[in-house]
Amino acid sequence: MDLSSLKPLYSRPGPFVSVYAELLRPSEDAAKAAELRWRALRAELCARDAPAGALAAAEDAVAAALAERRTGGLAVFAARDGSARVEALPDAPVPAARVAALPHVLPYLAARGERVPYLVAVVDRRGGAIDCVAADGARRRVAVEGDAEPRGASGRDRDEARAQRSAETVWKGNAKRVGRALDRAARRCRAEAVVVAGDVRARAAVLEEVSDGLLARTVESDRGAGPGLAEDVERVLELKAAERVWAVAERFERELARGERAVAGLPATVEAVRRGQVASLLLDDPDSPARLWVGPEPGQVAASPDELRRLGVREPVEDRADAALVRAVAATDGELVVLPGDGPNAELGVGAVLRYGDPA
Repeated sequence: MDLSSLKPLYSRPGPFVSVYAELLRPSEDAAKAAELRWRALRAELCARDAPAGALAAAEDAVAAALAERRTGGLAVFAARDGSARVEALPDAPVPAARVAALPHVLPYLAARGERVPYLVAVVDRRGGAIDCVAADGARRRVAVEGDAEPRGASGRDRDEARAQRSAETVWKGNAKRVGRALDRAARRCRAEAVVVAGDVRARAAVLEEVSDGLLARTVESDRGAGPGLAEDVERVLELKAAERVWAVAERFERELARGERAVAGLPATVEAVRRGQVASLLLDDPDSPARLWVGPEPGQVAASPDELRRLGVREPVEDRADAALVRAVAATDGELVVLPGDGPNAELGVGAVLRYGDPA
């Protein structure tokens, strides 16, 4: 998954408050239970000497969510200066309150999963509506208005045949417009998946007009706009996300076997991170207790404080290994892959696919 959206968070001053809060449960009639859960987390933060600005920002975020009577969960990453990043979670998380040098983002990233840029088009013989969703969640709608069908014939066979031919010419022209718009939109948002729904004949006509590359990424849906279509889109995205994870895992296995552009284990991964070599960071255990020492810069990561001091860091700080590695990889525009627990790399711990191998 892309980590670039985390860069502004890491530019803020630590220490950070990280909160995973459960909001209202569907069965609750009042917010009292959710408020009590938050008070318990707040007490933990106070006991750990949370910076006043970070604590206030986290409290404001949770209070706003409770006031809106939102269900599910909330992840809050608040910096010492009072700035905060607030993310809604669809499901209730394991409650957690943490004060540390770095934000504890891995549970949020694991819950968010792979974000696949995609298109959804609902078409008919008059045109269509294309929804473009980028990897960062930004949405844009493109409406394609085609020509109207010609008026009906006078009733004579010759007129009816002519009207039918005219109508089919209009439909084909409208389909060409939608197909071209689909290709443009896919390039703009780098869509990895496309779902085309709507009138069956219009779908077929549109798909005759799109490029071969786009057609290979396209799935048809018999649903119209609504919950049914949303379910189809969700299934397509889940499959595409799983394919992406497996592709990276397979590349990791292949490169590791060759002894080339892959490393396994914490020491080798830390060394690759410091060199800026990591293209894909692989983690398989969001609850790993592994720790590392960090400095103020993303690439300042080591197994011991003395190692960092030799690198010029005056005051090394200990933190979670995953927090340190994710920050470092985000800074060099690498990606994160959270491996499934039942996959072939389930016991990996940590590893990386590299941009380039070590010099001979």
